[in-house]
Order: sequence, then structure tokens, then C-alpha cells
Amino acid sequence: MDNAANRIGTVFLVGAGPGDPDLLTLRAARLLGAATLVVHDGLVDPAIMALVPEGARLVSVAKSRARHTMQQVDINALLVREALAGHNVVRLKGGDPFIFGRGGEEAEACHAAGVPVQVVPGVSAALGAAAAAQIPLTHRDSASIVSFVAGQCKGLSEQNWAGLAGVGRTLVIYMGVATSDAIAEKLMADGLAPDMPVAVIENAARPSMRVLRGALAGLGALVAEERVKSPALIVIGEVTAREQAHELMKIAESAA
Repeated sequence: MDNAANRIGTVFLVGAGPGDPDLLTLRAARLLGAATLVVHDGLVDPAIMALVPEGARLVSVAKSRARHTMQQVDINALLVREALAGHNVVRLKGGDPFIFGRGGEEAEACHAAGVPVQVVPGVSAALGAAAAAQIPLTHRDSASIVSFVAGQCKGLSEQNWAGLAGVGRTLVIYMGVATSDAIAEKLMADGLAPDMPVAVIENAARPSMRVLRGALAGLGALVAEERVKSPALIVIGEVTAREQAHELMKIAESAA
């Protein structure tokens, strides 16, 4: 990546996947290995950041529920400013840039300023977490529909999630740890059974991964008692109990 001052650079919106460097696409790994400027989220695993060459500029735009290092409008402006200065920018995001990654907003800002954009998809947090936990998001016996929602956003109680979860359906909730109590109440108020199986996947595809299982009614208590921290996903549906069912079958067969 050269930084010729007489040209406009390109912004690469790169998905870092759920955390394991082995899950990066080949193109993502190549871009990181040649990067001179990386604008990255706070939840990108250090093992992935270690692929960036020594001496490259690193700009953290980490976000949390209570604090944003940089507002989204300022991130957009940063990407545009650096590209117009002739720099190629690797904008590194956890999961996939276009699934709750605000990649669409950043692409729009670049297009409006005449800055070229390329999108390098990543393994989404939902797919990576479910695979690492061996929870099939779809299964012929359990679910034929999957929905992704954000649990940390304005107007959560006013959002209409009716029909997104239930028999034959799987609901994956991003950014739902802090609002897990409200999420459970909302879904039960919409008619979902209190004993609907749930799983909380923390630090997916990393050595510290935990998979916690329970029932919808106890979701908030589970998160609190286990002190779940981000990054974590909540999966709601019968698919989360399939591994448990298989283990119970094995125990019953061995006791027979």
C-alpha cells in the first residue's frame, strides 16, 4: 500500500470475524499484513492485531455501552480525511462489516466524498459463535428461520420482535448482555414460553470462550450470576438445547 500524495486512497472495510485469526479470509489477512494505517474497533482480538506490521499507524475507535472513543460521524470523517490525503485505510471491524458493524454508514460517507471503498466480508459473530459452540442455527428438526437483532439500541421496548422467536425459529441477539433482563421480559410479553431454551456465548472462538445455557425466564439472572462480559451473543431457540439432548441420550443409553 503506497501513500502517494497525488491520489485518493481506498478505504477497505474488513471483517475480523469472531476473534480467531484462523477464521480471517485470505484477503483480510493480506490487507492486514500490508497495512500502513488501521482504524480498528476495541473488540478485535489482539492475535489479529498482531498481524499488522510494526510501524503501521493504529487508530482505536473503540465503543462501549457507556463510552465511545469517537462518535460515528467522526469515524466517518476520519476515514474520508485519511483517504483524501492519499492513504489506504484498513477499517477493521469485529465479525462482518455489514452486520451491526455500521459498515453501511461508513461506505455511504466515503461514496459521498468520492472515496473508493471495498468491502471484505468476515465470518459474522453469530455464525462464528454458533459454530464454535456447536449450536446449529438451523436444523431440520428444530429451526428453519434465523433472525438477527440488536439488543442495545434506543427504543428497545418499542421494537416489534413478535414472531422472531419461537417454535421452529432461532433468534440471535447482538449486544444484549446489558439489557438481557429487558429482552427476556419483552419476548415473554410477546408470547414466548418462559422455558424456551437459551444460550449465552461469551468470547466466541477464543481460548476463554464460555457457553452458558438456561431458560428464557432466567436469562437476566444467568448473565448476572455468571458475570458475562462482552463480546457475547445470546441465542434463543430450541437449537440451543440440542447438544444437551444428545448428552442426555448418551447417558440414558449407557445406563440401560
